[in-house]
Amino acid sequence: MVTAKEDKRVRESTGQDPELLRRLLRAKDRMDAASHEEWPVARLARVSHVSEAHFARSFKDAFGVPPHRYLLTRRIERATALLRETDLPIIDIAFQTGWKSLGTFGRTFRDVTNESPSEFRARQRAAMHALEWVPACFLSAAHRPDLTIAVSEKRRREAEAINAPTQTGSPEHTG
Repeated sequence: MVTAKEDKRVRESTGQDPELLRRLLRAKDRMDAASHEEWPVARLARVSHVSEAHFARSFKDAFGVPPHRYLLTRRIERATALLRETDLPIIDIAFQTGWKSLGTFGRTFRDVTNESPSEFRARQRAAMHALEWVPACFLSAAHRPDLTIAVSEKRRREAEAINAPTQTGSPEHTG
């Protein structure tokens, strides 16, 4: 049971009602338990017993990322663990972690980790002997994908960088 003091502390630190936070955590826990499933905002809002718009806004306020990005992070974390720890074919890993096609999985995986699933697996296997003495909790934290921006935003920025005009020289030396 939450005391009045704890309730006030939670409300001040997040600006949200503790009951709403419990509902959001319920939805987050469902995503964690079944990250391979589809979790549209409508379904998450039903789990939390709030409207879709309120859920999306509140989830981002509470956890710092939108629900879709949180789910994507969980899927990539699970895929990296399977690539590192199993010999499953990459297509099986893609389907087990919630992607509908190998192409989408591969493109998203590369966007997030900067390497393909097969490159990731090869690099991890080559480095495994050096990590035998590192605690698993440190490895998990170090391998967590960094999704500070949306994958689509990352792709847009990369495209802009490619399409940006390049400077060939200073204006004084052109003639």
